[in-house]
Amino acid sequence: MTSAGVWTRAYRSGSVVDEGFEVAGVAAHLADADTVVWVDVCAPADGDLGELAALLGLHPLAVEDALGPHQRPKIDRYPGHLFLACHAVQVDAAVGRLHLTEVDAFVGPRWLVSVRKDDRFDLAPVLARLDGASELAHGGVGFILHGLLDAAVDTYFDAVLDFDTYYDDVSDGLFADVPLNPTEQRHWFHMRRSLVHLHRVVAPLREVVSSLVRGEHHGIDDALVPYFVDLYDHVLRVSESIDSLRDLATSIVEANLSLRDYRQNLVMKKITSWAGILAVPTLVTGFYGMNVPFPGQGTVTGAVTATVFMLVPSAVLFLVFRRREWL
Repeated sequence: MTSAGVWTRAYRSGSVVDEGFEVAGVAAHLADADTVVWVDVCAPADGDLGELAALLGLHPLAVEDALGPHQRPKIDRYPGHLFLACHAVQVDAAVGRLHLTEVDAFVGPRWLVSVRKDDRFDLAPVLARLDGASELAHGGVGFILHGLLDAAVDTYFDAVLDFDTYYDDVSDGLFADVPLNPTEQRHWFHMRRSLVHLHRVVAPLREVVSSLVRGEHHGIDDALVPYFVDLYDHVLRVSESIDSLRDLATSIVEANLSLRDYRQNLVMKKITSWAGILAVPTLVTGFYGMNVPFPGQGTVTGAVTATVFMLVPSAVLFLVFRRREWL
């Protein structure tokens, strides 16, 4: 599902009994003690959560966080419900940008309200997970919450794969004879900054999932605890992969700087070698060009002698520099 707006679903005794009903119908479904309701709101504006807030008793601070921008991953406990914030991510390696979609969730005893800031985070994978594990639907809101978090964490694996592929390509081309141009270096910087942003998104999520695993918040069925443990392991794996990629990015930058210094040293060696070779004929021609009498002046012997003095030492210097790989 990618369209903006409100989408609803109701579960009764682990089975889907209604879908796509109006928000006003939430109360009617919750009147049945065996029913769990999921409401998804995409790209809400100010006031769009007012009806749900009044119906479900959402805390004003949690509603403010859901409508505001740039919430860090966290889980807060309010009277009657939890508020959880996380992010889904997408990497645009062509421009070195990380796209974040904030996904918030109000978690009540028999209802869950998810709030997506935009439609980049598609609900289709979430629904596929939930429909494919109907035997866990008896877990209530914990079942839905796990599906949301699991789909969000999967986007982290995709992002890590994109970064890994990018840095593999960079590593392969690092030792090419052609140095990086400013555009490529700028791209490096953008990708490294995006990797740092990804770390800031993933690192706090470990504590969020860990608190759910430890049972600090009610509403998670015991049968779902192993699934949240597995989710925590996924977050930990992503975090470790990001740390490895950050180390690799740092190593690539350091290697590039070392290669730049190495190339500059080679250039300086060549310039110095040719300067030393050219200094010999410059010295000889300068001496024979003086306006004072000297042996062989104006004779063939003097010209031959000057030529020998220029060619022989220059050739010797050329061979010495070539043997030392300066040329």
